[in-house]
Amino acid sequence: MDDMRPSGGGAGAGAMGLASLFPPGLQAIYGECRRLYPEQPNPLQVTAIVKYWLGGPDPLDYISMYRCEGSPAQHVPEHWHYVSFGLSDLYGDNRVHEFTGQDGPSGFGFELTFRLKREAGETAPPTWPAELMQGLARYVFQSENTFCSGDHVSWHSPLDNSESRIQHMLLTEDPQLQPVQTPFGLLTFLQIVGVCTEELQAAQQWNGQGILELLRTVHVAGGPWLITDMRRGETIFEIDPHLQQERVDKGIETDGSNLSGVSAKCAWEDLSRPPDDEDDSRSICVGSQPRRLSDKDTEQIREALRRGLEINNKPVLPPISGQRQSHDRPQQSVGHLQSQQTSSSRKDSLESESSAAIVPHELVRTRQLESVHLQFNQESGTLIPLCLKGRLLHGRHFTYKSITGDTAITFVSTGVEGAFATEEHPYAAHGPWLQILLTEEFVERMLEDLEDLTAQEVPKLPKEYSWLEKKLKISILPDSVFDSPLQ
Repeated sequence: MDDMRPSGGGAGAGAMGLASLFPPGLQAIYGECRRLYPEQPNPLQVTAIVKYWLGGPDPLDYISMYRCEGSPAQHVPEHWHYVSFGLSDLYGDNRVHEFTGQDGPSGFGFELTFRLKREAGETAPPTWPAELMQGLARYVFQSENTFCSGDHVSWHSPLDNSESRIQHMLLTEDPQLQPVQTPFGLLTFLQIVGVCTEELQAAQQWNGQGILELLRTVHVAGGPWLITDMRRGETIFEIDPHLQQERVDKGIETDGSNLSGVSAKCAWEDLSRPPDDEDDSRSICVGSQPRRLSDKDTEQIREALRRGLEINNKPVLPPISGQRQSHDRPQQSVGHLQSQQTSSSRKDSLESESSAAIVPHELVRTRQLESVHLQFNQESGTLIPLCLKGRLLHGRHFTYKSITGDTAITFVSTGVEGAFATEEHPYAAHGPWLQILLTEEFVERMLEDLEDLTAQEVPKLPKEYSWLEKKLKISILPDSVFDSPLQ
């Protein structure tokens, strides 16, 4: 990595004697690490040479790397333990994060950790996990979509750029690092867990927490501390074939899917108006300048993505709110269809803050549409059957939030309250946010028509599905269509 280099623990060295000079947020995290590793006061670190707040590309100031002995009694192997510094507020002076007081979250409210199995003969930790953590941090700063336990990240490439089957990630609470109350707010530690494609798909179809629990029961696949072994050659379903049918399939049938939404490559187009209608601020076309969502709409979509709509045992859309999203433990998982390639660019994290000036919330009316065209890349498209079967048939919702613009598409069932789409007007738009209400009967029909999306063979793209009497069209398009020059 050009802008990072290992150091001999610059952030931690002499911290106890230089407490007055040591940034309080940084000191709080280091103190929790010191509690866990008192014999390693000066760990090896990867340091961003040019800090993010000085214009550097990497949001994490430091990543500390500890050697953990594990626990033979619990079948936990020796491993390297990585801890990030920078997603939380380290300084409290608004150089990176807005200081909002001690009662709320510190910065984004979390730091990342990662546990990598130590290979025989390794005397120093590999540094590639630090680059991986920086990539995830860039995504958080760019999108302002925070992670929580149970989330998944589709990476589509071996995490260490080898030939490994470990090509995606789940996130969970670190089993040893405890939440820290800093002078700038509370933070928790979220651990990255490397998984195979089949395990990621199971997490999408059911829920991330369920797959994490299965990984904990299989020692070679993670064990109780969820250690990532890049040399693992078998999925948990190959190791124990009964897990798929007895745990995952039964869980999907009983519980549905806990995945309430994904960040994805998607767009929608209003077919009710001619394409040259420049006055239509709600028609979104792939390849054209996407309209911005207002602050309040953006916050509502983020809240829906993070928390789902299950309130008081009945699916309800949260009220539009301009407040920063809640950092309470979500009841559902939001997935991030974010690849290694698309996470590399950096966008000003404050960019969305100015969106209300472009499309004032009070001036954007909700409009009913007669006909819509939905566009997804292949990966997003393969999740449509999950959206229909695992979410809508269970009276829930599912949201696609575009990673190439501020477009959003939310599918809702008739049991969701607070939606602006209704059975009488099933297609409704509020700015670039489209809601589509689907009845159970129509969902069953769509599942039959979209059956080939779940097939093992990759369909030839572009692929189009139409329901003329419903005035709905869905296209599955190549990734290149969504790679607009705006990126």
